Amino acid sequence: MSRRDAELPHGPLVSNRPAIRDLGLLGDTRTAALVDERGRIVWLCLPHFDGEPVFGALVAGERGGLFALGPAGDAEVVQRRYRSGSTVLETTWRVGGAHLVLTEGMIAEVEGSLFPTFCLVRRLEARGDVVDCVMCFDPRFGSERRRPSWRGTHAALVCVDRGMALSFTADRALALRPGRVVEFSLDPGQPLTVVLTAAHRGPLTHVTTGTAWRALVDDDARWRRWSARIDLESPFSSAVERSLITMRLLTYSPSGAPVAAPTTSLPEQLGGSRNWDYRYAWPRDASIGIGAFLGAGFDEQARAFLYWLLHASRVDRPRLPALLTLHGRAVPAEREVGEWPGYGGSRPVRFGNGARDQHQLDNYGWVLDAMWLLVRAGHGLYGETWRAGMALADYVAERWRRPDAGLWEVRGEPAHYVHSKLMAWLALDRALRIADSHRASARRRVRWTTERNAIAADIAANGIDPDRGNLVRAYGRHDLDAALLVLPLIGLEPPGSDRVVDTIEAVRSELSAGGPLLYRYTPGDDGLAGAEGAFLPCSFWLAQALAATGAVDEAVALVEQLLGVAGPLGLYAEEADPTSGELLGNYPQAFTHATLVQAALAIRDATKDRAAAPGRSRTRRERAS
Repeated sequence: MSRRDAELPHGPLVSNRPAIRDLGLLGDTRTAALVDERGRIVWLCLPHFDGEPVFGALVAGERGGLFALGPAGDAEVVQRRYRSGSTVLETTWRVGGAHLVLTEGMIAEVEGSLFPTFCLVRRLEARGDVVDCVMCFDPRFGSERRRPSWRGTHAALVCVDRGMALSFTADRALALRPGRVVEFSLDPGQPLTVVLTAAHRGPLTHVTTGTAWRALVDDDARWRRWSARIDLESPFSSAVERSLITMRLLTYSPSGAPVAAPTTSLPEQLGGSRNWDYRYAWPRDASIGIGAFLGAGFDEQARAFLYWLLHASRVDRPRLPALLTLHGRAVPAEREVGEWPGYGGSRPVRFGNGARDQHQLDNYGWVLDAMWLLVRAGHGLYGETWRAGMALADYVAERWRRPDAGLWEVRGEPAHYVHSKLMAWLALDRALRIADSHRASARRRVRWTTERNAIAADIAANGIDPDRGNLVRAYGRHDLDAALLVLPLIGLEPPGSDRVVDTIEAVRSELSAGGPLLYRYTPGDDGLAGAEGAFLPCSFWLAQALAATGAVDEAVALVEQLLGVAGPLGLYAEEADPTSGELLGNYPQAFTHATLVQAALAIRDATKDRAAAPGRSRTRRERAS
C-alpha cells in the first residue's frame, strides 16, 4: 500500500448530500452512526444516542465532521447489504476492473469485559487489482463544531474535547491527523482495518485492529443467533427480521429505553422548517415495540421496554410524560442551532423537543394495552408494575374529558381528538381485563367500567360524522385522522361493523397520498408552516386494519407495495415524499419498523383464522352481522 498524505481540500468529500434512503445504520444499542454509499459516516453522537454529534455533516454541513473511507474517485456501487441476520454492513464498489469492499460495524456486546463501550470497526479490501482509496477522519464537537485537541502516540491518534476522548487505530502507518485527507493505494490481499473507540469522562481504551476485528466477527455471530430466534412465519420474514434488528439497535441497552430515531432535524419537507429532535423515548413507541417483540417471540425484550417505562415515569406518576430521555429524565428544552445549514438547507436544526410539556391522552392506552399483552402471553405483572398500571387507569378515569395535544403533537390549542378518546377507552378496558387475574378493588373496577362506558357513549355522541357514519378527527369536525385505523384493533366495535369499515374506507380514500401512502391528517392542517410527506406508520396501520377486518389479500398487497418504499437496505424513515418516493424525516424510525412488524403479525393471524374457519368469502359487514 502506498500513501499520499499532502494537505488536500476535503470539500468534495462532504458535498453531494446523501439521500436519506441510501444511509446505512451502524449501531451498538448505545449509539448509532449513519454511513452513506460513498463510505462517509455523516452522523454519530457520543457517548449515546442523545449526546453531541461528533460526525454531524448530515445536518451541520462541511464543518460538521465526518469519517470517510472508500474509493478515491468515481466508483459504482455494485452491492450494498447487511449480512443476513446481522448488523454488519458490506459495501462493494466497482473501480475500473477491480472491486473494493468496505465491511463495518460496531460492537454491541461488551458486558462482563474490559472492552470499551464504543468501538467502531471498518475494514477496506481490494479485490482483483490495486485500488486508489481515500480516508478523512474529521471529528467536530458541540454546536460550535470545534476541532479537537489531538496527539499521536505509538498506539493511536488521540483526539480530546472537554470530557470526550477518541482513539483512532489503524493496522499500518497513515500519518493521519484530524481533518487531513489521506490518499493511498490498496493492494489485493492486504486489507486496511481501522478502529475508533471513545470514552466520556473515563479512561480511554486503545484496541488493536486484530482484537477489534475478532470482536466484530464474534458480535456478528451473536446477532445471527439472536435473529435465528425470531418466531414468525410470514411472506415478509426478511423485512420483519431487519425491522426487529433495527428496533433492537435503537434500544438503549443500559436502560431498555427505545429511541424513536438516532437523528435530529431530518426534514419532513426538504428545505422546510418541520425539523425535530427524535433522539428520545416516547412511551407510545415503547408500548408498540412491546407488541412487536412479543409477537415475534422475544418476551424478554418486551419486558425490558416495560421495566424502563415504569422506572422512567415514576417521578411524574400517575401523569405519563409525552417523552423522556434515555435515562428517564425530562427532555431538554427545544433550542435552535441557527448557524447549522441543515439537511438540504432544511432549517432550523433543533436539539431538545418542545412536545415534552404536552398532555397526550393516548399514551395511557398504549401502555396499559402493552401490560395486557404481557398478561395475555402468560406473564404476570409484578405488584409494583400493576400498582403503576392501576394509577394510570385511575388518571384516565379522572382526566379523559379534558382536551389534549393528540398523537401527532399538534402545536396549537388542545382539542377533543377522537383517537385520544379511543385510547382512553382502551386504557380502562385493558385495566379491567388485567384485573380479572390481578387484584383490584371492586370500587376501582366499578369506576373503570363506568368511565369506560361513558367514553364509548361520548365518542358515539360527538366523534361520528352524522352524515357518513365514520369517526372523525376531533369533536365538532368532519375531517379525518389516520390514527383512527386502530378502531378495529381495540375491541370497541366488532371488526367488521359498518362504523369500522366506513372509517377505514374513509381514511383510505380521503387521506390517500397515492399508491400505498397515506397522510396522517389533511396536509397543512396543524398550525405549522410548510407541508410534510406521507406518514409511513399509517400505511402499515391500514394493512393491520385490513387484516383485522378480514381483507387479508388487500393487506398483503399493501405491505408488498410498502416494501418498495424502504431504502435499499430495508430501512424506513418516518415519512415519504408522495411525488418522488424519497424518504423524509428522522431515520431510521423505530415507529415505522414496529408497525411493519405488527402488520405482518396481523396478516399471519388473519391468514390462520381464514384457514381455520369457513365462510371467509363473505364481506366484512356480513361477517360482523
